[in-house]
Amino acid sequence: MDGELLRFTTAGSVDDGKSTLIGRLLHDTKTAFEDQLEHVAEVSRRRGDERVNLALLTDGLRAEREQGITIDVAYRYFATERRKFIIADTPGHVQYTRNMVTGAATANLAVILVDARKGLVEQSRRHAFIASLLRIPHLVFAVNKMDLVGWSEDVFRRIEEDFRNLAARMDIQDIAFIPLSALTGANVVDRSGDMPWYRGPTLLYHLETVHIASDRNLIDVRFPVQWVIRPQCDAQPDYRGYAGQVAGGVLRPGDEVIVLPSGLTTKIARIEQHGRRLEAAFAPMSVTVHLADDLDVSRGDMIARSNNRPAVGQDLDAMICWMSERPLELRGRYALKHTTRWARAIATDVLYRLDVNTGHRDDARDRLAMNELGRVRFRTTTPILYDAYKDNRTTGSFILVDEATNMTVAAGFLLGGPT
Repeated sequence: MDGELLRFTTAGSVDDGKSTLIGRLLHDTKTAFEDQLEHVAEVSRRRGDERVNLALLTDGLRAEREQGITIDVAYRYFATERRKFIIADTPGHVQYTRNMVTGAATANLAVILVDARKGLVEQSRRHAFIASLLRIPHLVFAVNKMDLVGWSEDVFRRIEEDFRNLAARMDIQDIAFIPLSALTGANVVDRSGDMPWYRGPTLLYHLETVHIASDRNLIDVRFPVQWVIRPQCDAQPDYRGYAGQVAGGVLRPGDEVIVLPSGLTTKIARIEQHGRRLEAAFAPMSVTVHLADDLDVSRGDMIARSNNRPAVGQDLDAMICWMSERPLELRGRYALKHTTRWARAIATDVLYRLDVNTGHRDDARDRLAMNELGRVRFRTTTPILYDAYKDNRTTGSFILVDEATNMTVAAGFLLGGPT
Protein backbone atom coordinates (compact mmCIF):
# COMPACT_ATOMS: atom_id res chain seq x y z
CA MET A 1 0.00 0.00 0.00
CA ASP A 2 3.05 2.23 0.37
CA GLY A 3 2.76 5.29 -1.87
CA GLU A 4 -0.86 4.65 -2.86
CA LEU A 5 -2.83 7.86 -3.34
CA LEU A 6 -6.25 8.46 -1.77
CA ARG A 7 -8.27 11.42 -2.94
CA PHE A 8 -10.99 12.45 -0.54
CA THR A 9 -13.37 15.36 -0.25
CA THR A 10 -14.77 16.98 2.85
CA ALA A 11 -18.25 18.44 3.21
CA GLY A 12 -20.19 19.87 6.10
CA SER A 13 -22.61 22.56 7.18
CA VAL A 14 -21.46 25.94 8.47
CA ASP A 15 -19.59 25.63 11.79
CA ASP A 16 -19.53 21.83 11.71
CA GLY A 17 -15.76 22.04 12.20
CA LYS A 18 -14.47 21.16 8.74
CA SER A 19 -11.60 23.65 8.85
CA THR A 20 -10.63 22.47 12.33
CA LEU A 21 -10.70 18.83 11.21
CA ILE A 22 -8.43 19.46 8.24
CA GLY A 23 -6.14 21.54 10.42
CA ARG A 24 -6.07 18.73 12.99
CA LEU A 25 -5.14 16.16 10.33
CA LEU A 26 -2.31 18.38 9.06
CA HIS A 27 -1.10 19.14 12.59
CA ASP A 28 -1.25 15.65 14.09
CA THR A 29 0.35 14.01 11.05
CA LYS A 30 3.15 16.61 11.32
CA THR A 31 2.64 17.79 7.74
CA ALA A 32 2.01 21.46 8.56
CA PHE A 33 5.11 23.67 8.34
CA GLU A 34 6.58 24.97 11.59
CA ASP A 35 6.28 28.59 10.53
CA GLN A 36 2.59 28.00 9.73
CA LEU A 37 2.02 26.53 13.18
CA GLU A 38 3.89 29.40 14.84
CA HIS A 39 1.78 31.91 12.94
CA VAL A 40 -1.46 30.09 13.85
CA ALA A 41 -0.41 29.95 17.51
CA GLU A 42 0.38 33.69 17.52
CA VAL A 43 -2.92 34.62 15.87
CA SER A 44 -4.79 32.38 18.31
CA ARG A 45 -3.12 34.15 21.26
CA ARG A 46 -3.98 37.58 19.87
CA ARG A 47 -7.60 36.52 19.42
CA GLY A 48 -7.78 35.27 23.00
CA ASP A 49 -8.48 31.66 22.05
CA GLU A 50 -8.00 29.17 24.86
CA ARG A 51 -6.08 26.80 22.60
CA VAL A 52 -4.36 26.90 19.20
CA ASN A 53 -7.09 27.36 16.60
CA LEU A 54 -6.14 24.80 13.95
CA ALA A 55 -8.93 26.03 11.67
CA LEU A 56 -6.65 28.97 10.88
CA LEU A 57 -4.44 26.60 8.87
CA THR A 58 -7.15 26.61 6.18
CA ASP A 59 -9.08 29.80 6.90
CA GLY A 60 -6.55 31.84 4.96
CA LEU A 61 -8.13 30.55 1.78
CA ARG A 62 -11.56 31.61 2.96
CA ALA A 63 -10.22 35.09 3.65
CA GLU A 64 -9.04 35.21 0.05
CA ARG A 65 -12.54 34.29 -1.10
CA GLU A 66 -13.97 37.11 0.96
CA GLN A 67 -11.61 39.48 -0.82
CA GLY A 68 -13.12 38.44 -4.14
CA ILE A 69 -10.48 35.94 -5.24
CA THR A 70 -12.24 32.90 -6.71
CA ILE A 71 -10.94 29.58 -5.44
CA ASP A 72 -13.43 26.91 -6.45
CA VAL A 73 -11.86 24.07 -4.50
CA ALA A 74 -8.94 24.25 -2.07
CA TYR A 75 -6.65 21.22 -2.31
CA ARG A 76 -4.47 20.10 0.60
CA TYR A 77 -1.73 17.49 0.41
CA PHE A 78 -0.29 15.34 3.17
CA ALA A 79 1.22 11.89 3.58
CA THR A 80 1.83 9.19 6.16
CA GLU A 81 3.96 6.07 5.99
CA ARG A 82 0.99 4.11 4.69
CA ARG A 83 -0.50 6.42 2.06
CA LYS A 84 -0.48 9.78 0.29
CA PHE A 85 -3.55 12.01 0.43
CA ILE A 86 -5.16 14.84 -1.50
CA ILE A 87 -7.99 16.64 0.32
CA ALA A 88 -10.51 18.55 -1.77
CA ASP A 89 -11.90 21.11 0.67
CA THR A 90 -15.23 22.22 -0.76
CA PRO A 91 -17.76 24.81 0.48
CA GLY A 92 -20.95 23.38 1.95
CA HIS A 93 -23.60 25.95 1.02
CA VAL A 94 -26.21 25.07 -1.60
CA GLN A 95 -25.03 27.98 -3.75
CA TYR A 96 -21.67 26.18 -4.03
CA THR A 97 -23.07 22.86 -5.28
CA ARG A 98 -20.91 23.20 -8.40
CA ASN A 99 -17.82 23.49 -6.18
CA MET A 100 -18.67 20.31 -4.31
CA VAL A 101 -19.25 18.47 -7.60
CA THR A 102 -15.87 19.67 -8.86
CA GLY A 103 -14.06 18.47 -5.75
CA ALA A 104 -15.94 15.19 -5.46
CA ALA A 105 -15.90 14.04 -9.09
CA THR A 106 -12.49 12.34 -8.76
CA ALA A 107 -12.68 11.45 -5.05
CA ASN A 108 -12.27 7.91 -3.76
CA LEU A 109 -13.92 8.83 -0.47
CA ALA A 110 -16.06 11.58 1.05
CA VAL A 111 -15.94 12.72 4.67
CA ILE A 112 -19.27 14.29 5.66
CA LEU A 113 -19.04 16.18 8.94
CA VAL A 114 -22.02 16.19 11.25
CA ASP A 115 -22.44 18.31 14.39
CA ALA A 116 -23.27 15.87 17.22
CA ARG A 117 -25.64 18.46 18.71
CA LYS A 118 -27.63 18.90 15.48
CA GLY A 119 -27.53 15.47 13.86
CA LEU A 120 -29.04 14.96 10.42
CA VAL A 121 -29.78 18.35 8.84
CA GLU A 122 -30.75 19.42 5.32
CA GLN A 123 -27.17 20.11 4.23
CA SER A 124 -26.10 16.65 5.44
CA ARG A 125 -28.81 15.08 3.29
CA ARG A 126 -27.68 17.14 0.30
CA HIS A 127 -24.02 16.20 0.74
CA ALA A 128 -24.90 12.51 1.01
CA PHE A 129 -27.16 12.76 -2.05
CA ILE A 130 -24.44 14.40 -4.17
CA ALA A 131 -21.87 11.82 -2.99
CA SER A 132 -24.27 9.07 -4.04
CA LEU A 133 -25.01 10.74 -7.39
CA LEU A 134 -21.27 11.05 -8.11
CA ARG A 135 -20.72 7.39 -7.23
CA ILE A 136 -18.08 8.09 -4.60
CA PRO A 137 -17.25 4.52 -3.50
CA HIS A 138 -16.61 5.21 0.19
CA LEU A 139 -18.40 7.51 2.62
CA VAL A 140 -17.44 8.47 6.17
CA PHE A 141 -19.92 10.21 8.45
CA ALA A 142 -17.69 11.96 10.96
CA VAL A 143 -19.83 12.87 13.98
CA ASN A 144 -17.91 15.88 15.28
CA LYS A 145 -18.07 17.85 18.55
CA MET A 146 -18.65 14.75 20.65
CA ASP A 147 -17.01 16.67 23.52
CA LEU A 148 -20.03 19.01 23.54
CA VAL A 149 -22.50 16.16 24.10
CA GLY A 150 -20.55 14.55 26.93
CA TRP A 151 -19.08 11.86 24.66
CA SER A 152 -22.53 10.26 24.63
CA GLU A 153 -22.87 6.88 22.92
CA ASP A 154 -26.66 7.34 22.75
CA VAL A 155 -26.28 10.56 20.75
CA PHE A 156 -23.85 8.92 18.36
CA ARG A 157 -25.99 5.79 17.85
CA ARG A 158 -29.08 7.89 17.17
CA ILE A 159 -27.26 9.89 14.48
CA GLU A 160 -25.81 6.68 13.03
CA GLU A 161 -29.29 5.15 12.74
CA ASP A 162 -30.67 8.27 11.06
CA PHE A 163 -27.90 8.25 8.46
CA ARG A 164 -28.18 4.51 7.83
CA ASN A 165 -31.88 5.00 7.10
CA LEU A 166 -30.96 7.83 4.72
CA ALA A 167 -28.21 5.81 3.01
CA ALA A 168 -30.57 2.87 2.47
CA ARG A 169 -32.49 5.05 0.00
CA MET A 170 -29.32 5.95 -1.91
CA ASP A 171 -26.74 4.01 -3.92
CA ILE A 172 -23.88 4.11 -1.41
CA GLN A 173 -21.50 1.14 -1.38
CA ASP A 174 -19.42 1.54 1.77
CA ILE A 175 -20.25 3.60 4.88
CA ALA A 176 -18.30 4.21 8.09
CA PHE A 177 -19.37 6.17 11.19
CA ILE A 178 -16.70 7.69 13.41
CA PRO A 179 -17.34 9.77 16.58
CA LEU A 180 -14.67 12.42 17.07
CA SER A 181 -13.74 15.88 18.23
CA ALA A 182 -11.65 17.88 15.80
CA LEU A 183 -11.07 20.48 18.53
CA THR A 184 -9.48 18.06 21.02
CA GLY A 185 -8.17 15.62 18.42
CA ALA A 186 -10.19 12.70 19.80
CA ASN A 187 -10.35 9.84 17.24
CA VAL A 188 -8.94 12.02 14.46
CA VAL A 189 -5.37 10.71 14.47
CA ASP A 190 -5.11 9.26 17.97
CA ARG A 191 -7.68 7.11 19.74
CA SER A 192 -9.64 8.78 22.52
CA GLY A 193 -10.05 7.43 26.04
CA ASP A 194 -13.19 9.52 26.39
CA MET A 195 -15.23 7.11 24.23
CA PRO A 196 -14.35 3.58 25.41
CA TRP A 197 -17.63 2.34 23.93
CA TYR A 198 -16.33 3.01 20.40
CA ARG A 199 -14.12 0.18 19.14
CA GLY A 200 -13.75 1.25 15.51
CA PRO A 201 -10.80 2.96 13.79
CA THR A 202 -9.72 6.56 14.09
CA LEU A 203 -10.42 8.74 11.07
CA LEU A 204 -6.81 8.70 9.90
CA TYR A 205 -6.46 4.93 10.30
CA HIS A 206 -9.62 4.45 8.24
CA LEU A 207 -8.27 6.78 5.55
CA GLU A 208 -4.98 4.89 5.56
CA THR A 209 -6.49 1.43 5.28
CA VAL A 210 -9.72 1.73 3.27
CA HIS A 211 -9.38 -0.56 0.25
CA ILE A 212 -9.61 1.40 -2.99
CA ALA A 213 -7.84 -0.82 -5.54
CA SER A 214 -11.02 -2.78 -6.30
CA ASP A 215 -12.94 0.46 -6.94
CA ARG A 216 -11.29 0.68 -10.34
CA ASN A 217 -12.84 -1.02 -13.34
CA LEU A 218 -10.26 -3.70 -14.18
CA ILE A 219 -12.50 -5.57 -16.63
CA ASP A 220 -13.40 -3.15 -19.43
CA VAL A 221 -10.23 -2.13 -21.30
CA ARG A 222 -10.38 1.57 -22.15
CA PHE A 223 -7.35 3.55 -23.35
CA PRO A 224 -8.17 6.99 -24.78
CA VAL A 225 -5.24 8.17 -26.92
CA GLN A 226 -3.94 11.50 -25.66
CA TRP A 227 -0.94 11.95 -27.92
CA VAL A 228 0.81 10.24 -30.82
CA ILE A 229 4.56 10.19 -30.17
CA ARG A 230 6.73 10.23 -33.29
CA PRO A 231 10.18 11.70 -32.55
CA GLN A 232 11.35 11.11 -36.16
CA CYS A 233 14.99 11.27 -35.12
CA ASP A 234 17.98 9.29 -36.37
CA ALA A 235 18.15 7.25 -33.17
CA GLN A 236 14.49 6.19 -33.43
CA PRO A 237 13.38 6.59 -37.04
CA ASP A 238 10.40 4.21 -36.75
CA TYR A 239 9.20 5.02 -33.23
CA ARG A 240 5.43 5.39 -32.95
CA GLY A 241 3.80 5.30 -29.54
CA TYR A 242 0.36 6.22 -28.30
CA ALA A 243 0.41 8.03 -24.97
CA GLY A 244 -2.47 8.37 -22.57
CA GLN A 245 -3.95 7.42 -19.22
CA VAL A 246 -5.53 4.00 -18.81
CA ALA A 247 -9.22 4.56 -18.05
CA GLY A 248 -10.17 0.93 -17.41
CA GLY A 249 -9.14 -2.69 -17.60
CA VAL A 250 -5.62 -4.15 -17.76
CA LEU A 251 -3.35 -3.84 -20.80
CA ARG A 252 -0.60 -6.39 -21.47
CA PRO A 253 1.84 -6.96 -24.34
CA GLY A 254 0.40 -9.51 -26.73
CA ASP A 255 -3.23 -8.61 -26.04
CA GLU A 256 -5.52 -8.40 -29.05
CA VAL A 257 -7.18 -5.00 -29.18
CA ILE A 258 -9.40 -2.89 -31.41
CA VAL A 259 -8.87 0.78 -32.26
CA LEU A 260 -12.04 2.83 -32.27
CA PRO A 261 -13.77 4.38 -34.12
CA SER A 262 -11.95 2.84 -37.12
CA GLY A 263 -12.64 -0.73 -35.97
CA LEU A 264 -9.17 -1.96 -36.98
CA THR A 265 -7.73 -4.80 -34.88
CA THR A 266 -4.13 -5.43 -33.85
CA LYS A 267 -2.03 -6.55 -30.88
CA ILE A 268 -0.15 -4.61 -28.23
CA ALA A 269 3.55 -4.89 -29.02
CA ARG A 270 4.85 -3.29 -25.82
CA ILE A 271 3.97 -0.84 -23.06
CA GLU A 272 6.36 1.80 -21.75
CA GLN A 273 6.46 4.23 -18.86
CA HIS A 274 9.33 6.70 -18.45
CA GLY A 275 11.43 4.71 -20.91
CA ARG A 276 11.08 1.31 -19.22
CA ARG A 277 8.93 -1.56 -20.39
CA LEU A 278 5.96 -2.76 -18.36
CA GLU A 279 4.36 -6.19 -18.13
CA ALA A 280 0.95 -4.63 -17.48
CA ALA A 281 -0.81 -1.26 -17.21
CA PHE A 282 -4.06 -0.41 -15.46
CA ALA A 283 -6.02 2.65 -14.34
CA PRO A 284 -4.97 5.32 -13.56
CA MET A 285 -1.47 4.72 -14.98
CA SER A 286 -0.15 7.04 -17.70
CA VAL A 287 1.74 4.98 -20.27
CA THR A 288 2.79 4.75 -23.92
CA VAL A 289 1.35 1.85 -25.91
CA HIS A 290 2.98 0.44 -29.04
CA LEU A 291 0.90 -1.57 -31.51
CA ALA A 292 2.08 -4.45 -33.66
CA ASP A 293 0.65 -2.95 -36.85
CA ASP A 294 1.11 0.47 -38.41
CA LEU A 295 -2.45 1.80 -38.09
CA ASP A 296 -3.91 5.27 -38.46
CA VAL A 297 -4.46 6.17 -34.80
CA SER A 298 -5.10 9.76 -33.69
CA ARG A 299 -5.73 11.75 -30.54
CA GLY A 300 -9.28 11.06 -29.35
CA ASP A 301 -9.31 7.44 -30.57
CA MET A 302 -9.78 4.67 -28.03
CA ILE A 303 -8.13 1.28 -27.66
CA ALA A 304 -10.43 -1.46 -26.32
CA ARG A 305 -11.12 -5.18 -26.68
CA SER A 306 -12.97 -6.46 -29.76
CA ASN A 307 -15.53 -8.30 -27.63
CA ASN A 308 -15.86 -5.55 -25.00
CA ARG A 309 -16.41 -2.18 -26.60
CA PRO A 310 -17.74 1.10 -25.22
CA ALA A 311 -21.00 2.52 -26.48
CA VAL A 312 -20.79 4.69 -29.58
CA GLY A 313 -23.34 7.40 -30.12
CA GLN A 314 -24.27 10.98 -30.80
CA ASP A 315 -27.40 11.12 -28.63
CA LEU A 316 -26.27 11.34 -25.00
CA ASP A 317 -28.44 11.04 -21.90
CA ALA A 318 -26.74 12.59 -18.87
CA MET A 319 -27.08 14.07 -15.42
CA ILE A 320 -25.35 17.44 -15.38
CA CYS A 321 -24.42 20.07 -12.83
CA TRP A 322 -24.76 23.53 -14.35
CA MET A 323 -21.91 25.86 -13.33
CA SER A 324 -22.49 29.05 -15.28
CA GLU A 325 -24.36 32.22 -14.30
CA ARG A 326 -25.93 32.09 -17.75
CA PRO A 327 -28.48 29.22 -17.62
CA LEU A 328 -28.55 26.21 -19.88
CA GLU A 329 -31.34 26.52 -22.40
CA LEU A 330 -32.85 24.21 -24.98
CA ARG A 331 -30.98 24.24 -28.32
CA GLY A 332 -28.00 25.79 -26.58
CA ARG A 333 -24.72 24.96 -28.38
CA TYR A 334 -21.56 23.98 -26.49
CA ALA A 335 -18.19 22.32 -26.91
CA LEU A 336 -18.15 18.89 -25.24
CA LYS A 337 -14.89 17.43 -23.88
CA HIS A 338 -15.03 13.68 -23.26
CA THR A 339 -11.79 11.86 -22.35
CA THR A 340 -9.40 13.09 -25.07
CA ARG A 341 -12.04 13.87 -27.72
CA TRP A 342 -13.81 17.16 -28.44
CA ALA A 343 -17.18 17.51 -30.14
CA ARG A 344 -19.84 20.16 -30.50
CA ALA A 345 -23.12 19.48 -28.75
CA ILE A 346 -26.69 20.82 -28.65
CA ALA A 347 -28.99 20.47 -25.64
CA THR A 348 -32.08 18.84 -27.16
CA ASP A 349 -34.16 18.13 -24.06
CA VAL A 350 -34.20 19.00 -20.34
CA LEU A 351 -36.05 16.02 -18.84
CA TYR A 352 -36.12 17.23 -15.24
CA ARG A 353 -34.31 19.18 -12.54
CA LEU A 354 -33.20 17.44 -9.34
CA ASP A 355 -33.77 19.06 -5.98
CA VAL A 356 -30.38 18.46 -4.34
CA ASN A 357 -31.89 18.70 -0.87
CA THR A 358 -34.68 16.14 -1.31
CA GLY A 359 -33.80 14.20 -4.48
CA HIS A 360 -37.24 15.01 -5.91
CA ARG A 361 -37.67 15.69 -9.63
CA ASP A 362 -39.13 18.85 -11.09
CA ASP A 363 -40.43 17.92 -14.55
CA ALA A 364 -41.69 21.36 -15.54
CA ARG A 365 -38.30 22.70 -16.61
CA ASP A 366 -36.78 23.83 -19.88
CA ARG A 367 -33.55 25.25 -18.47
CA LEU A 368 -31.03 24.81 -15.65
CA ALA A 369 -29.63 27.67 -13.57
CA MET A 370 -26.26 27.83 -11.83
CA ASN A 371 -25.71 25.11 -9.18
CA GLU A 372 -28.74 23.13 -10.39
CA LEU A 373 -28.58 19.45 -11.34
CA GLY A 374 -30.78 17.87 -13.96
CA ARG A 375 -31.17 15.21 -16.59
CA VAL A 376 -30.45 16.52 -20.08
CA ARG A 377 -30.16 15.01 -23.54
CA PHE A 378 -27.52 16.19 -26.00
CA ARG A 379 -26.84 15.63 -29.67
CA THR A 380 -23.16 15.72 -30.70
CA THR A 381 -21.69 16.49 -34.11
CA THR A 382 -19.41 13.43 -33.99
CA PRO A 383 -19.87 10.05 -32.26
CA ILE A 384 -18.63 9.68 -28.67
CA LEU A 385 -17.07 6.46 -27.30
CA TYR A 386 -18.41 6.14 -23.76
CA ASP A 387 -19.60 3.98 -20.86
CA ALA A 388 -22.23 4.65 -18.23
CA TYR A 389 -20.79 6.69 -15.37
CA LYS A 390 -21.75 3.93 -12.91
CA ASP A 391 -19.43 1.55 -14.80
CA ASN A 392 -16.53 3.90 -15.46
CA ARG A 393 -16.19 7.36 -13.91
CA THR A 394 -13.64 8.41 -16.57
CA THR A 395 -15.31 7.31 -19.81
CA GLY A 396 -18.71 8.11 -18.30
CA SER A 397 -18.11 11.80 -17.63
CA PHE A 398 -17.62 14.97 -19.65
CA ILE A 399 -17.52 18.75 -19.40
CA LEU A 400 -19.29 21.41 -21.44
CA VAL A 401 -17.45 24.55 -22.51
CA ASP A 402 -18.84 27.84 -23.76
CA GLU A 403 -16.84 28.40 -26.93
CA ALA A 404 -17.34 32.16 -26.79
CA THR A 405 -15.75 32.55 -23.35
CA ASN A 406 -13.80 29.27 -23.07
CA MET A 407 -15.37 28.80 -19.63
CA THR A 408 -16.46 25.40 -18.32
CA VAL A 409 -20.24 25.66 -17.88
CA ALA A 410 -21.21 22.13 -16.81
CA ALA A 411 -20.00 18.72 -15.63
CA GLY A 412 -21.90 15.73 -17.01
CA PHE A 413 -22.35 12.08 -15.99
CA LEU A 414 -23.54 9.71 -18.71
CA LEU A 415 -26.44 7.38 -17.97
CA GLY A 416 -26.25 5.08 -20.99
CA GLY A 417 -23.59 2.56 -21.91
CA PRO A 418 -22.87 -0.60 -23.94
CA THR A 419 -25.89 -2.84 -24.42
